Amino acid sequence: MNTEIHNSFNSAPLDLTISEDSIALVCPYSINPSIEHIFMKAILKSIPMLLVTLSLIFLVACTSGPKKEGAGEYIDDTVITTRVKAEILKEDSLKVAEINVETFKGVVQLSGFVNSVSDQQTAVRIARSVPGVISVKNDMRSK
Repeated sequence: MNTEIHNSFNSAPLDLTISEDSIALVCPYSINPSIEHIFMKAILKSIPMLLVTLSLIFLVACTSGPKKEGAGEYIDDTVITTRVKAEILKEDSLKVAEINVETFKGVVQLSGFVNSVSDQQTAVRIARSVPGVISVKNDMRSK
């Protein structure tokens, strides 16, 4: 394909020859896309679907079951355990190092060794007074 361009400053015509090879170098879009191009386009189209699928998997993995806690419940139980230990620490007659506190879905389990039955009752009363505690299991033993 031959094209003549006339320059208004020069009276001599310029003869520019454009071949198909030079068009391919100038134009990045080709009529016949390569396999790599098709493959990358397919991957880019499937990325949003992959992200949605992964987020649903993680969402289902974080839900709770009858014998397993979800992420939110675990944090809530940790807060309850910390509050119960802090309240037991405030009580002079109880030794927090000898009382083990575990919480699962709001149910607090107290275990360990205390000096008397009245100390057991005091620890149970303190645990029940903490907000978020559903019930208290007493597995403590007297020395």
